[in-house]
Amino acid sequence: MAVLEVKELTKIYGSGKNRVIALDHVSFQVKKGEFVAIVGASGSGKSTLMNLIGGIDRPASGSVVIEEKEIFDMNESELAIFRRRNIGIIYQFYNLIPNLTVEENIMLPCLLDNRKPDSEKVGRIVEMTGLSNRRTHLPGELSGGQQQRVSVGRALINDPAFILADEPTGNLDSKSGKEIIDLLMAANQKAKQTLILITHDENIALQADRIITISDGRILRDEVIRL
Repeated sequence: MAVLEVKELTKIYGSGKNRVIALDHVSFQVKKGEFVAIVGASGSGKSTLMNLIGGIDRPASGSVVIEEKEIFDMNESELAIFRRRNIGIIYQFYNLIPNLTVEENIMLPCLLDNRKPDSEKVGRIVEMTGLSNRRTHLPGELSGGQQQRVSVGRALINDPAFILADEPTGNLDSKSGKEIIDLLMAANQKAKQTLILITHDENIALQADRIITISDGRILRDEVIRL
């Protein structure tokens, strides 16, 4: 079953002589439980693709279907709610709320929906991320690696259709970066959490089940690394 279907996705910026085709009729699917790495040089279109898959931006044409729902049929309010409930987004620079604790940041998607978080599940995520002794700390009291682990926990709290991680190790040292990749891979392999990871790091990409290479706004290669 495909949790994500990208169909003829095209994004254009500017017009006339300033017209830039950032994505050019990109199509692919991601199956439930897959770990897919999307790679490409700076300016290749991979960040634009990430923003469209995540419903953060809208395309010139084409569609993104998540669990059989066409996300661009939704208005902005509907899309914001859908994104919060169905896509676990991890950013390079964490995007944590500075005056909320570790535990509160992890629970944030639930709190924004006015839903009471499952305390047992929150506890499991805090433990899985290795933050049991930091649960009442604020982001400013944590290392970069610890902050990124909080953002991983936040991405997992709603059991999303998939996790979309944009260069999640890009702001970390090699040791902390490895810990984040190990954490994401554990979620993928043990919990069968679908993972889409955007990276320029070939060593990270080679740990995926499949690598999609983007160049000049098009898919250059789509290779299965392991079944």
